[in-house]
Parts: sequence; structure tokens; C-alpha cells
Amino acid sequence: MWKKTTNSWISATSLETTMSNDDAPLPEGWEMRTSRSTGMTYYLNMYNKKSQWERPEAPADPGEIRCSHILVKHAESRRPSSWREENITRTKEEAMEILKGYRKKIVANDAAFVDLATKYSDCSSAKRGGDLGMFGKGQMQAPFEEEAFKLKVGQLSKPVETDSGVHIILRTA
Repeated sequence: MWKKTTNSWISATSLETTMSNDDAPLPEGWEMRTSRSTGMTYYLNMYNKKSQWERPEAPADPGEIRCSHILVKHAESRRPSSWREENITRTKEEAMEILKGYRKKIVANDAAFVDLATKYSDCSSAKRGGDLGMFGKGQMQAPFEEEAFKLKVGQLSKPVETDSGVHIILRTA
């Protein structure tokens, strides 16, 4: 069964879930906003600046986290090519300096993480602003995972070296 809300149709089940969850606190890093054009409520992730109509849920598994990252590959990376460059020849030291420059811009608020990730990350997650989605322990390379699980929501890592290259990680949930 479908019901009409302000300017759209949603399922009755979805409406009931939304109504019953309205009193629950939002997961850390999320903010409820009202659309100027429709007057409907939407949700904004303050860390990756992505919005959605559906109320965000806390991770089902408390052992799971969500992160975004910027990856800079180098000639010694396990696969020294990316969507940006067919043959990556920079040294590990050059990759590290590039990544430190990105981190400096983010910390100084001279650039948004999501914008730098979209434009410069050597990972295919660039098309999602660097978002890797939810993951648990044992799903990422060990150095990446260790750093990611230490971070608090909204915290940015120092550069992390893995077999894939060098990363900065932003914990988003």
C-alpha cells in the first residue's frame, strides 16, 4: 500500500518505519534538514556532504564502520595504474608528498575531502567521493583497517601506507 506525503509517494511500511524512528537519535555525523524546494525532510552526512531522503540507520553490526579515502598510487603499488593514469611512475615519496598536500588543504578548510577524492583519488571509489561503504574487520588491508578502526567519526587519518599505495582516511560512520 502506498501513501502520499507532501510531494511524493512512499510505501505504508516505509512511512510507519519512518514515523516510529523519528524519536530515535540520528547516527553520529548526520543532520536532519528541510528541503527549500519541497518542504520535505532530508538527511545530510556532515562528513561526506552527501544527502538522502531516507533516515540513516546506525550500523546493524557495531563491528562495522564506514570510511572514505583518498588513494595515491606509486610505481611500487601492487597495481600501478588507475582510472586517472594508465601507467603510474611516481615514487612512493612523491605519492606521500601529494597526499600530505591534500591532507593539509582539508585540515585548513581550503578544500573539501569529497572534492579532492572525486578529482584525485586513484581508487575507483573516487566516483563516490571516496566512500568505501560499510566494512568490518578482515575486509581491508591490515594497515588501512587498523587506522580506520582507531578513528572517531569525523576524524581524518595521517597518511597510511598499504600495498595499494598511500591513503588518507575519513571515518564517516
